[in-house]
Amino acid sequence: MMDHYQVTVVGGGPAGLTAALYATRLGHDTAVINRGGGRAAMMLDTHNVIGVTEDVSGNEFLSTAIEQVEEYGADYVQDRVTDVDPLGAGEGDGNADGTGFRVTAGSVEITTDHVVLATGFSDERPEPPLPRTGKGLHWCLHCDAYMFVDEPVYVMGTNDAAAHVAMIMLNFTPDVDLLTRGDDVEWSEESATMLENHPVDVVHDEVVGMEKDDDGWLSAFEFEDGTVRAYRGGFPMYGSDYNTGLAGSLGVELNDDGTIAVDDHGRTSVDGVYAVGDVTPGHNQIPTAMGEGARCGIGNHYDLRSFPRTPEEIEERGPVSESDVPAISERLLSHAVTHEGHPGGPREEQSAPGDD
Repeated sequence: MMDHYQVTVVGGGPAGLTAALYATRLGHDTAVINRGGGRAAMMLDTHNVIGVTEDVSGNEFLSTAIEQVEEYGADYVQDRVTDVDPLGAGEGDGNADGTGFRVTAGSVEITTDHVVLATGFSDERPEPPLPRTGKGLHWCLHCDAYMFVDEPVYVMGTNDAAAHVAMIMLNFTPDVDLLTRGDDVEWSEESATMLENHPVDVVHDEVVGMEKDDDGWLSAFEFEDGTVRAYRGGFPMYGSDYNTGLAGSLGVELNDDGTIAVDDHGRTSVDGVYAVGDVTPGHNQIPTAMGEGARCGIGNHYDLRSFPRTPEEIEERGPVSESDVPAISERLLSHAVTHEGHPGGPREEQSAPGDD
């Protein structure tokens, strides 16, 4: 890795990798530091991503994305970022005004002009017994509700979100149970009234066992009262833990729900710090994350690009000379002109029709 980057993305999910892709293609030296794992990596199949077939796993999806980012000249390293610290004046490359950050991850220590936090969140998991994620345990209603059309479904939880998701699932199947697993109900009186007027069966007994099909899919839960209820899958609704430790250390503003407050290009309340993906407000979907990543990458470009110089910059630094252009680094320039997507890249070396 280099010592200094213009953009450093912390996290390697769909949002972070898309931000890195855009930043790199727009001519900015970019690094991605990713600890691994995350929601997308857990997917057995990919749903709702146009152009990507259902049989593509999350790991396959991410591996392809990483390859694409690296092919354009970004650096990717798997490690856990432990610290992001603002630089003082004169530290790092191009930070004479005191902007920029030092990023530490294991044996990696770099400086960067901008940081993109794509750190996501962790779902609160209920206690076992539980089926395997993707084979009866599902985290995304909008991704996976289609899988359970006209199938028996459970929702686990005791809060308003659990009650509402149970009623939402009636749009897809008539057989919906809400499992409190012996915990006290916390949903509101309004939710209770709604539940009483929807055909949702609230089951209060704890789950003590489960049955699976030969392919590993959930087929039923066993309850402490001895009953067995058939299910093909369902959704636990116990909340989320947003990974905002780095954001907090930088003084970034958070929303009341624990997400990072951002504008429409991922800018946070701290100059040079951006955030995208599940750690920000919005739907936790791959297409949504990719859109946020694209806007964030473009936002970084707006804030980093060298040209055009404003009248004030021209007065301070003079006109742009031929020796000043292009602004893209030699490293990225060499990647660009040899990339298959460039007119001068490998495609031009192929024989024209009729040539032997």
